[in-house]
Amino acid sequence: MAVKKVSSLRTSLVPKAALAAVSVALLTATFTSACSSDSGGSPTSQNLTGRGPITYVEGKDTTETGAVKQLIERWNASHPDEQVTFKEQSNDASQQFDDLVEHMRSKQSDYDVVALDVPWTAQFAAKGWIQPLKDSFAIDTSALLSPPVASATYNNTLYAAPRNTNGGLLFYRKDLVPNPPKTWKELLDQCPIAKEQNIGCYAGQFAPYEGLTVNTAEVINAYGGSFVGADGKTPTVNSAQSRAGLKVLVDAYKNGDIPPEAITFKEPESSNAFAQGKLMFLRSWPSTYGDVGGDASSVKDKFGVAPLPGENGVGASTLGGYNAAISAYSKNKATALDFLRFLISEDAQHIVASGALPSVRASMYDDPALIAKMPYLPALKESISSAVPRPVTPFYPAVSKAIQDNAYAALKQTKTIDDAIIGMQKGIETAGS
Repeated sequence: MAVKKVSSLRTSLVPKAALAAVSVALLTATFTSACSSDSGGSPTSQNLTGRGPITYVEGKDTTETGAVKQLIERWNASHPDEQVTFKEQSNDASQQFDDLVEHMRSKQSDYDVVALDVPWTAQFAAKGWIQPLKDSFAIDTSALLSPPVASATYNNTLYAAPRNTNGGLLFYRKDLVPNPPKTWKELLDQCPIAKEQNIGCYAGQFAPYEGLTVNTAEVINAYGGSFVGADGKTPTVNSAQSRAGLKVLVDAYKNGDIPPEAITFKEPESSNAFAQGKLMFLRSWPSTYGDVGGDASSVKDKFGVAPLPGENGVGASTLGGYNAAISAYSKNKATALDFLRFLISEDAQHIVASGALPSVRASMYDDPALIAKMPYLPALKESISSAVPRPVTPFYPAVSKAIQDNAYAALKQTKTIDDAIIGMQKGIETAGS
């Protein structure tokens, strides 16, 4: 069946370049203050039984189905005394972030439940701005995919309900490569086929922005490397595994398996290159499916989708998505908790999935009606099941900048692989200073 273009898929990375531009100075002032809102009369111990109307805050609802509005309408229909009002922010991540920080720093109670881009969850948790979901506030996550749950967890405590998720996929030319590669070696061994066709072999998003952090993290994670320890602060990237992962990208770019122009690619440029038949393999998000499957695409009926490759099998996609958290300053936390539980329910997650937002509930990926609309769902489920959250740290933007700056230098050969890894390590060490 023809697949309708899904141009509004929430990847959580569309505005990431703006997020990466948040200054380290702002982060230092915001997240490393010695003062903690949990000291003294902790707001997380207050208003636990409060009930009444609440406000849900999220970035602009760009889904074709109006998924967020549908969720709130469904809730409001059965909760006449606990109505939810949707405060729709802009579609710019930095503006969303700044708005939330302003409200939390001033301890305002008008934002009850907030949608956090997955890397922000640890930051807000470390500051004491969101309610820990434990004890009487515990929620049942047993029906959810485990990586999104991990993205909502900080210091072994759940702080948010995963609202929707996302994962990277490998798009491949099935007319040239009938069976998708499962490992990086298999992928790169097939690059001579691309050269015979006079097209690029592989590309992702390698411009110096958040997308490069994601692409770098995926290959380093796939080879067993990591970036920070469980405390969210101790750097762990200086390892043989991290070097092996980064070497895959650097060598492929150096020998032309990654074409020279890919160093400028963000999501639109990479999707366009694949849709124009200029690439054999592309790492991208599910939203690309609509772009390359449309009538204007020269590869409309010539491509397939698979999980990302790894060292020895399925790789380690980076997670996108939103986590819904209760503000520590909400007056109606009991209602807010019930709303979180509703957001991860089967009913609510079907609304999420129908809006082309990848669900956090495993059962949605086996729904025949949803698969008919979005044929990439089985591959996406496999991708998300082995996914790794971006570094869970209170200092994420500074950590991300250290990763992307050094990876870009390694690709451009202005740094050796060893120097780039050491540079990441040092950058992560100073991220919270």
